[in-house]
Amino acid sequence: MAKITKDEFISSLKEMTLLEVKELVDAMKEEFGVDPTSVAVAAPVAAAEVEEGPKTKTVVLKNAGAAKINVIKLIREITGLGLKEAKDIADAGGNVKENIPAAEAEELKAKLEEAGAEVELQ
Repeated sequence: MAKITKDEFISSLKEMTLLEVKELVDAMKEEFGVDPTSVAVAAPVAAAEVEEGPKTKTVVLKNAGAAKINVIKLIREITGLGLKEAKDIADAGGNVKENIPAAEAEELKAKLEEAGAEVELQ
């Protein structure tokens, strides 16, 4: 059997009635064990996930800035850590909150920057 090109296949599909196309889809399900309609839907979803990037982010404190006390208070509020632990993060920098939704990470970054900190999302 000669191999047909994609264009020839599409041209043949254009000439089919809806009933014939449905029968073709059913035959493909039976022959290959795959629903061609689910494959067509899954591909755009996978592409959209790649374009969006990671769904979770980590908020990383780079520098507490001049208003370190306000940043320490905010770190305590965000994380629930004690004063010493929050001060350690403010002094040395590091992860404030890990693996959180991107929208929440952006919100926390804005709050920390408003308090005078230098923050990065990873």
